[in-house]
Amino acid sequence: MGSDSDLEKMKAAIDILENSGIEIDVCILSAHRTPIEMMEYAKNAESQNIKVIIAGAGGAAHLPGMIASMTTLPVIGVPIESKTLKGIDSLLSIAQMPKGVPVATVAINGGENAGLLALSIISLFDEFINEQLKLYRKRIHAKVREKNKKLKVNGANKYLQES
Repeated sequence: MGSDSDLEKMKAAIDILENSGIEIDVCILSAHRTPIEMMEYAKNAESQNIKVIIAGAGGAAHLPGMIASMTTLPVIGVPIESKTLKGIDSLLSIAQMPKGVPVATVAINGGENAGLLALSIISLFDEFINEQLKLYRKRIHAKVREKNKKLKVNGANKYLQES
C-alpha cells in the first residue's frame, strides 16, 4: 500500500488471504516517496515466489500501475477513498492504464474483492484454494437465500426491524 493510512481499507484483503492459508507480504511502498524500493520490490516479486500483487493507493494512485510496469505478475489495484474526490481520482488513476500494462481494478475501498480476486487467480493452480472459493460462494449463496426466505415469511417491514 502507498501509506499506512491505507491499511484499514486493505485489511479485508489481508484477512481473506491469511484465512485461506496464503502466505502474504504486507508492506508500505510509495510510487512517489519510495520509488526505488517500489521498483526493486516489483522487479524481484516473481523470484520471491509471489503470484499476485494487490496494490492499494489513494489520490494520484500510481502505485498499482508503476508496479505493473515492472512485472508481468497479475496486479490488482485497490483505489483508496480520498478526502478531496472521494476516491474517484484513485479509481480513474488505476483503471485508466495504457495499453500493454494492465491492472485489474476493484471498487473504491474494495479490499475484500481484491483478496477474492487474488484467490481466484491462485485457484487456477491450487486445487485447495479452488475448493475453498467454491465453498465460500456456496455460503454466500445460502446466506442470501436465507435472507430472502425470512423476508417472504416476515414481510418487508418486520424484516427491516429485525435487521
